[in-house]
Amino acid sequence: MNNLICGDAISVLNKMRPKSIDLVVTSPPYDNLRDYKGYSFDSTGIIKGLYRVLKPGGVVVWVVGDATIGGSETGTSFKQALAFMNAGFLLHDTMIYQKTNFSNPSLSRYHQIFEYMFIFSSGKPKTFNSIKDKKNLTAGKTCFGVNTQRLATGEIRERGTKSIVSEYGQRGNVWLLKTASQENPCKKNLHPAQFPLQLAIDHIISWSNPGDLVLDPMCGSGTTGVAATDLGRNFIGVDISSEYIKLAARRIAEAQGKLNARP
Repeated sequence: MNNLICGDAISVLNKMRPKSIDLVVTSPPYDNLRDYKGYSFDSTGIIKGLYRVLKPGGVVVWVVGDATIGGSETGTSFKQALAFMNAGFLLHDTMIYQKTNFSNPSLSRYHQIFEYMFIFSSGKPKTFNSIKDKKNLTAGKTCFGVNTQRLATGEIRERGTKSIVSEYGQRGNVWLLKTASQENPCKKNLHPAQFPLQLAIDHIISWSNPGDLVLDPMCGSGTTGVAATDLGRNFIGVDISSEYIKLAARRIAEAQGKLNARP
């Protein structure tokens, strides 16, 4: 199921069935960093709507950065994180999307190369499929130390055998990823703030299972929908711009076509 809705996110969320969404992957407008055709958004209203529609154990991935105004970062990302917590969400993890390049060189501070990926949950997350692609430096060797157990008598007894370190281990919460422009070099971005497809893919793998329902309430060019389609998840995308809804529909249809063409 892929369902795209053109409309105000808060109004759409208020009409959706409560506790029906397994995962939200989205990125709100960043202060005044981009022009969204004159549209604005009410973060507090969207946060309340997301809390209403998210299943117990569901997760919201909120990718956000801050503008620098008058020599100071706005801190909008932190204000939004606190708003999520005030609405009842748990701040499950504060992750970093580290870019492999930077847009604008900075003369008075270190170059800005990351954005926050806040992971909010409605209670304990019901799904976590860890991605294990971190190369272990001690791969093929035995684990250090001895596996022991202290008995009721106080005696320490060795138990089990040392295991061999696997080639790859679970990655950390700082993800180094190409930007959308680097994923598609020499091509113009379809949206002023398009995030990389790999970011959406990795979060959907991590926090949902095939057949789950994924929502992006500010879906823009439909990157989350493309990733959800490719991974066998159901998807609902909402955007106030009819132009972006048409663009998202085309990209998701292309993704579905490639999926259908697979042997």
